[in-house]
Amino acid sequence: MQQRTSYSATPLYSADGTLCDIEISVGTRRWKMLGAAGAPRELSILVSSPARNCAALLPVFIGSGTGIAIRKFMESYDGPLAVVDKEPDIADHTGIRQHVLARAGSVWIDSDSADDALRQLTLWQTANGAAPLRAMLNPAWLRLDRSYYAAVHEAVTASEKADFWGKVAYPRFQSTTPRILLITSQYFLMGEVVAALNRMQVPYELLALDDDSLGQNEFVERLLKAVVSFRPDFALTINHLGVDREGVLTDLLARLQLPLASWFVDNPHLILYMYKRLVSPWTALFTWDADNLESLRRLGFAHVFHLPLGTDVTRFVPLQNPVASHPLRADVSFVGNSMVYKVAQRMKAGRFPAVMLRSYKTVAAGFSNSDERCVRTYLEQARPDIFAAYLQLPASEQRLAYETMITWEATRQYRNSCVRQTLAFHPLIVGDKGWRTALRHEPATWRAHSELSYYTDLPWFYPLCTINFNCTSKQMKGAVNQRVFDVPACGAFLLTDKRKQMDELFEPGKEVIFYSEPEEAPELIRFYLKNSAARAKVVAAARSRILAAHTYEHRLRQLMNDMRTAFGRP
Repeated sequence: MQQRTSYSATPLYSADGTLCDIEISVGTRRWKMLGAAGAPRELSILVSSPARNCAALLPVFIGSGTGIAIRKFMESYDGPLAVVDKEPDIADHTGIRQHVLARAGSVWIDSDSADDALRQLTLWQTANGAAPLRAMLNPAWLRLDRSYYAAVHEAVTASEKADFWGKVAYPRFQSTTPRILLITSQYFLMGEVVAALNRMQVPYELLALDDDSLGQNEFVERLLKAVVSFRPDFALTINHLGVDREGVLTDLLARLQLPLASWFVDNPHLILYMYKRLVSPWTALFTWDADNLESLRRLGFAHVFHLPLGTDVTRFVPLQNPVASHPLRADVSFVGNSMVYKVAQRMKAGRFPAVMLRSYKTVAAGFSNSDERCVRTYLEQARPDIFAAYLQLPASEQRLAYETMITWEATRQYRNSCVRQTLAFHPLIVGDKGWRTALRHEPATWRAHSELSYYTDLPWFYPLCTINFNCTSKQMKGAVNQRVFDVPACGAFLLTDKRKQMDELFEPGKEVIFYSEPEEAPELIRFYLKNSAARAKVVAAARSRILAAHTYEHRLRQLMNDMRTAFGRP
């Protein structure tokens, strides 16, 4: 890229003290901006863009010159205008900057980066109705910094010819079925979303997201092309994947006035923690845990909705003729991570001070037993000693690592206490090798099996077990997890822990069987192991409710309706 020319600017005045020209000096070379041709030289840039043709356009002066052309233009044009000019040594002599900024809605852009100048120009364009731009280039400015001003001129001219903003200003939510731009990733839930949309015959387009392209120009270009060609009503992502931490995508979607739905199926606060620019009126957050609604609203989000998990009933279906002698047959089974290694990995990554390491187990136990959903708030209220050390952590990544570690350690302790209640029934525990460490002092009355694939294994595994035992992560103290939907969907019986939001989804005692405290589990296990008819009745009722209300089709239909209500035009 060509380097900016180093120059000096000297104002030249007429006998009456009026500015008549500016002399530019570059080394031994000198030239006058107007020269012998005088004012007509600068006024010539207006010939192709007279003010009367700018009623439906937004004028952009690239280089302010001596101010003659801009002043003349403003005599017959009363709308907003933009000036891109990073030459204060010249503008200070002409006084044109103050004249421009006195006009309501006008902007003077002086960024040293052409890309940033164009970003600011786009924001201004959007704020003024996203009308096409009309470029007026002062040729003298190319001699000052050709690479910069030529790039700005080329982009503005391309915008004028293509009328990009006109193409993306189509009305949203005009048809009964919305069009959805999916920002896709390897996250497990996106596969279910795509399959459900296909079954519902909802038009969508996939915008593939690679880990190494977050927030980069290539991803932005692909998104813009997709918006122009596919004309979506809104974009959808899972857990804010694809939304860069600096807010580039958030700003872009706001300029496009394209709503974004972000469905959080993990703790949103442990994710949004890392984002510098969070809030946009064009962003809607959907959380699987109703406990997060108020805290997300306190962050400033205007559109926050509760959207529980669900299940894919075409994948989780009753098993026909299960093999009686299958090696994974079990009276009681549990599927889940021990969290032993997860806690250790987070501890290693965080490099926390000794005071935080010595206390992490007691802090996690206190957090687990409290009603508080946020680790940071719990520390502030209940453990001011640890909160002081937490605030002293030098990086936000470390604070996030500590909150995650405490959440996972709370889950480890709780999950361990629950699973121990099943040991008298010789359970099959499916998970990581950490269970061997967690239960190393227990009698060898339980069987271990390595982790099973969610997609290819669990749909046939659940029906092999008489009782599928469940206990929920401490990142969701009120919500129910995936297993509450998946197990009954495939015709299997579930015993789960009590969650506050469970009653809104299932009828307790009829469609779901739960224990309020881990110590209650053994009695329930004994009863339902002996009563196959009671199990079958609960399974049938639960599966009937799931088919009627808890499939991914139901969830996406609710999401689409909420997006239409929030962003659809009357």
